[in-house]
Amino acid sequence: MTSSLLAVTFGANERGIILFGFEIYYYAICIVCGMLLAAALSALLMKRRNMSVDLIFLLFIVCIPTAIIGARLFSCLTDPNLGIGRFFQFRDGGLSITGGVIGGVLAGFVVCLIKKVNFLRAADCVVINILIAQSLGRWGNFFNAEVYGGVVTNPALQWFPLAVPISPDPNTFGVGSFSDPASTWHYAFFFYESVINLIGWAILFTLAWKTNKKPNGVLTCLYFVWYGTVRSVMEPLRDPEFILNAGGIPWSLVFSILMVGLGIAAILVLFIFNFRKEKAFIGSRVGDPCGITEYMTPYKDEKPYYSKINMFGDKYPPAPTKEELKKEREQLRTERERLREERGKSGSLAEDKEAKEEKETKGGKDGESGTNGEDK
Repeated sequence: MTSSLLAVTFGANERGIILFGFEIYYYAICIVCGMLLAAALSALLMKRRNMSVDLIFLLFIVCIPTAIIGARLFSCLTDPNLGIGRFFQFRDGGLSITGGVIGGVLAGFVVCLIKKVNFLRAADCVVINILIAQSLGRWGNFFNAEVYGGVVTNPALQWFPLAVPISPDPNTFGVGSFSDPASTWHYAFFFYESVINLIGWAILFTLAWKTNKKPNGVLTCLYFVWYGTVRSVMEPLRDPEFILNAGGIPWSLVFSILMVGLGIAAILVLFIFNFRKEKAFIGSRVGDPCGITEYMTPYKDEKPYYSKINMFGDKYPPAPTKEELKKEREQLRTERERLREERGKSGSLAEDKEAKEEKETKGGKDGESGTNGEDK
């Protein structure tokens, strides 16, 4: 019913849905769903690492707009088809994931600095989940018919999702290209990157969930190494139309290579600093290996609780080993035997004392009886 207050139309040749006369692109829906999922997973990790879950909501409110601004700014500066003059024309398209990551991380650093939270510890909970947001977000490229590779000439490989049909009609997008006989099959790079990012997220999230030793920040650096490597390999294989090439320089490729190099260098620096401080590359030989929460209250000079709750919410030192438990049981058994012997000795002494007292009492009564007999 066209006069309905809520008019929602779905079309195979459309890039989105229409709510109240306003078009919402499928690309935006994929991005938002990825953001929400990343925020939920980050909150889950923060809770496991004994950090305030409220922090993720503050980071979400601050970092998401900043990431969007960074993504748009990077795209406008590196895409010759846009330019800085079209910065505010968001609906015309043009968002760079690289710029979004840079903007979001910088905003997160400022938030942690103001709230006096260990930035690297918080980043290990948040940054790795950007991969799953990117994995979902890449499907927005499918609906926009973008981020694909060269033409697939082998008919045996012309099937989705290995390849994707691209229509020459500028008004045909996404699923609409499948029904267009003029469509040409291209390598679906958006799908490849989506799957690889999903695998990377699964690996890093598992490490974050199961590992509990210092130094903080290694997982964050591994994200940059992983994503930078993926982009460095995929960027040159894209269709030239989707390579940000301002001034003849492929800026996305340049920044991707920088991500890999700086990520590896940062990991080495973190291990070296941890070894100097803790006498171990991973964990600690002189203190808490798990990284005690530094700020339990908003006060700057607050000391950690004496119960030594680490970032995973577990007690430190960790649970004893089987050998330690066996030794402890033997010590308890020895202690019980010693106490039993002491009780036995004290019991014998008490019995001797009672017998002596009873004998003395009996002897006293016999003496009194003899005296009374003489009086008679």
